[in-house]
Amino acid sequence: MKVLLDTNALLWAMLANASLSKIAAEIIQDEGNIILVSAASAWEIATKVRIGKLPGAEAFENRFLDAISDAGYVLIGIEVVHTLHAGRLVGKHKDPFDRIIAAQAIMLGIPVISSDAKLDYFGVRRIW
Repeated sequence: MKVLLDTNALLWAMLANASLSKIAAEIIQDEGNIILVSAASAWEIATKVRIGKLPGAEAFENRFLDAISDAGYVLIGIEVVHTLHAGRLVGKHKDPFDRIIAAQAIMLGIPVISSDAKLDYFGVRRIW
């Protein structure tokens, strides 16, 4: 199975595994699954660390690329087609990071692991 981690799920997987749902943790830990991480998550984490909204995540942000690699996750970039799709998504959810992640999941035809029910507005297949 191929899945895309939302930023909250990524943070919980890397820093506070007990916060993940049982099904999310099982999917992430299954070595047969391909776990994707969006460049949007790197951007969101770096932004929130900089403005003080992610206390305790500084070390993770500083070694983000190594941590993702060590976990065996696959990074995906943000392409122009993702930004266009994100901008066209109909829904009240305005968070640009979530919109990019939703667009990537929709375009790749894969579910997102996330506790954010607002992603449902975009028709994202969400696992939590």
